[in-house]
Amino acid sequence: MKSNQLPINEYASFYKSYIQALEDVELIEELEICLHDFIRFVQNIPMDKFDYRYAKGKWTIKEIIQHLIDSERVFSYRALRISRNDKTPLPGFDENDYVANSNGNTRNLQSLLTELALVRQATLSLFNSFTQEQLTRIGITNNSEVSVRAIGFIIIGHQKHHQKIFSERYL
Repeated sequence: MKSNQLPINEYASFYKSYIQALEDVELIEELEICLHDFIRFVQNIPMDKFDYRYAKGKWTIKEIIQHLIDSERVFSYRALRISRNDKTPLPGFDENDYVANSNGNTRNLQSLLTELALVRQATLSLFNSFTQEQLTRIGITNNSEVSVRAIGFIIIGHQKHHQKIFSERYL
């Protein structure tokens, strides 16, 4: 399935900008491609920028990479639960609390990128295991309906959103 074929009723309005910013991409293919693009992009950032905050209280690039790792784990867990027809509403999570308790800024860049790649490989394996029926299943997360396939596109859009923020505010 391509991102432009995803009905808007399969995700919360909060994620609209993530989904609409995607350029007619295929879900599985883009999950793989955008990870490689992101890692190449990050590896070209000057080392002195990884601990930089563009304003007081803003996250560093390393903290954002940790945030991407944590968020993808949460999103994948949601996709798994919904794909298995679990009707239990799933709660949101406070990304600020996660970052504050992650120690992401104390980690070295290579360990963060390695973990991100491993998490993405697990995400790819999970999404490759879903049937077409499972991909279209809808559940409740953070008080909003979302489909399994929308979660995959949200993962992609979320990563691309932060890469754009890196370019605009950190470099």
